[in-house]
Amino acid sequence: MPQLSLHAPVGSLTLSEENEQIVALDWGWGRDQESTSILEKARAALERYFDGAAETFDLPLTPFGTNYQRKVWQALREIPYGETRTYAELAVSVGGSARSIGGAVGANPIPILIPCHRILGSRGLGGYSGGCGLEDKIALLKIEGVKISAR
Repeated sequence: MPQLSLHAPVGSLTLSEENEQIVALDWGWGRDQESTSILEKARAALERYFDGAAETFDLPLTPFGTNYQRKVWQALREIPYGETRTYAELAVSVGGSARSIGGAVGANPIPILIPCHRILGSRGLGGYSGGCGLEDKIALLKIEGVKISAR
């Protein structure tokens, strides 16, 4: 599986591709580096994003997961840059409960590109499973100009 890494404000990230589709984004530097056109396109899009350019990530993403998880992840992709939703709000639009949404969000294999950092708890930030946890979630939200308030 081709992988390509990049340095980012939230640490090293590694993109993985399968059949010309992005299937994963992981924290850390990948051992094997293999450049492909889709990995180069994804890396360039992430670099623009981290430079503060609004980015919609028009990339072919194929996350592996259950039908419900993929439904939640698609809903995450529809949250506009610089906006947030709560787990409860997403549950209303997708179905399920805030808890089931949290489980699907936490299992997202392509964070940032599928913007799970845009989901907040009803009483605060909620969680984040990337690299440094909430520190990275806050950094990503700040890149997008989201005001983080203490609740």
